[in-house]
Amino acid sequence: MTMLDDRTTAATWPAAYPQGYAVVDVETTGLARDDRIVSAAVYRLDARGTVEDHWYTLVNPERDPGPVWIHGLTSDVLEGAPLFAQIAEEFSARLDGRVLVAHNALFDWQMIAREYARAERTAPVKQRLCTIALSKELSLPLPNHKLESLAAHFGVVQQRAHNALDDARVLAEAFRPSLHAAAERGVRLPLLECRALTEWAASPARPVIGHQSSYRAGSWRPNRKRPPCPYPNPGRYESDKPLKQGMRVAFSGDTSVDRELLEDRTVEAGLHVAGSISRLTSLLVTNDPDAGTSKTVKAKSFGTPIVDEAAYAHLLRDVAPADG
Repeated sequence: MTMLDDRTTAATWPAAYPQGYAVVDVETTGLARDDRIVSAAVYRLDARGTVEDHWYTLVNPERDPGPVWIHGLTSDVLEGAPLFAQIAEEFSARLDGRVLVAHNALFDWQMIAREYARAERTAPVKQRLCTIALSKELSLPLPNHKLESLAAHFGVVQQRAHNALDDARVLAEAFRPSLHAAAERGVRLPLLECRALTEWAASPARPVIGHQSSYRAGSWRPNRKRPPCPYPNPGRYESDKPLKQGMRVAFSGDTSVDRELLEDRTVEAGLHVAGSISRLTSLLVTNDPDAGTSKTVKAKSFGTPIVDEAAYAHLLRDVAPADG
C-alpha cells in the first residue's frame, strides 16, 4: 500500500484534477424515489484531499424514519430536526464549486438532488466521484466494495457504521491516499456529470419498509449456477428485523440494479440465492408483487415474506451473522 500524502510534488500533481472535494454521506428512510434524507454530513477537502472542515445535521424527513435498526434515528430524535429546505442553503455552501465524493455516489447524489427538487432549489454540484469506481481504477485488492473494506485497506478505523458523520470521516480519510495514489500513477479520475433531478414522488404518510414504489414488470432471465451457501438456513425473514446469514432469497421480475450484481451482493453477504420458491424460502424480492408470476403465486401460497428491491438493498447493508 502506497501512502503518498504531501510527498507528491506540485510537478507530479495532475493539473486536470479538481481544486476541491466535498465528501458526502447521507442516511435515508429507504432507497426508493419517495424516500427522504434523515441525516447528512460533508467533509470539505482541498485539491490534495486535506480536510478543511466538516459539517453534520439531522434532517426531519416528515415521515416514518424507516430502518431505525440501521441508522439509529427514531421519530422522537428527528421530530425537532430542521427540514431539508431549512438546511439547503448551508448544504449548498458546503458543496459549491466542489466535486461530490461518496461511496456509491449515484445513490447519494440522487437522494440529495431529489431533496433539492422538493425544496424548489438546485444543488450546486456539477460532477461526482464514486470511491467504488476509483478503487476499481486503482485495482485495490479489496475483498468486496463495502466502505469498511476500503477503510481497512488504508488503516482507517470505523467507529459508528451508518452514522453519516463517521461514515463521511472514514471516507474522507480513505479518499486522500486513494487520490494521491491516482496522482502518482497518472490515473484519470472517474468523474461523472451531475444532472439535477426533477422527477420524484411525494412521500406517503407512513410507508412500510418492504412495500415501496414498484418498477416495470419483467423479462425472463436464466438462473446462474452458484456454489452452496456455507451457512444453515435460519428460517424466514421477519419484518423489522435484519436478514441473517444462510437465509434463502429468491428474485422475481426486473430490478433497477443489474440482477447479477444484486445476486453477487447477496452471496457476498452470506445469503443463499434460491432459483425457485419452496416452503424453505426465507424471502422473495420483487418490484411487482401483483405480477402473477409463478414465484409470486407460490410465495403467497406459502406465506413467504415479500419485499421490493429498494427495501432489500437497505437490508443487505446489515446482515446478521449466522448462529454459531
